[in-house]
Amino acid sequence: MYVIIEDGSRQYRVQEGDVVKLDYRERRSAPAWSFDRVLLYQNEGDTRIGQPLVAGAKVVGEVVDHPSTKLYIQHFRRRKNYRRLKGHRQPYTSVKIQKIVIP
Repeated sequence: MYVIIEDGSRQYRVQEGDVVKLDYRERRSAPAWSFDRVLLYQNEGDTRIGQPLVAGAKVVGEVVDHPSTKLYIQHFRRRKNYRRLKGHRQPYTSVKIQKIVIP
């Protein structure tokens, strides 16, 4: 069983127990998170496609962590004495999908 949810301007294919990386939002006080924009639901032959949303469906998740990973961008040109190193840290929110509720 899986669903496709929309969060912001992105779509995610999730199942129960998955951990999804979403755009960063401050959610330390309320760990439970509900996604009401369910675009598609599929379970062993039962497929519901929303037009634009599946009526009454929602996904409940829990905020796990607010990690961030650092990427290093390196520019190098040989024999020119040219080396540049820049770093970028993108924060995000990890959400674990608890259950999928379908009416």
